[in-house]
Amino acid sequence: MAEKQPAVYILASGRNGTLYIGVTSSLLQRIYQHKNDFVEGFSRKYRVHSLVYYELHTTMAAAITREKQLKKWNRTWKLRLIESENPRWIDLWPHLLG
Repeated sequence: MAEKQPAVYILASGRNGTLYIGVTSSLLQRIYQHKNDFVEGFSRKYRVHSLVYYELHTTMAAAITREKQLKKWNRTWKLRLIESENPRWIDLWPHLLG
């Protein structure tokens, strides 16, 4: 995975648990920050650390647009999206590392 690549991601506290949707220009760096509680706020407070879904985009503008779209979705749609790519809700973090 490229060092700088716009991405939208979804973190979960567990299967069907609390969800967090974010956008970044460096997925590896950002997920590392979340997993190690370097990020103040929602993900730390609610222990939302498992990467369950992500999408890579060609531009940051496209990634931001998609993030805003996903945040407006109802929970059922978000769960279906996650389960379409990751039906067992495994943490995808190790797969990013190679």
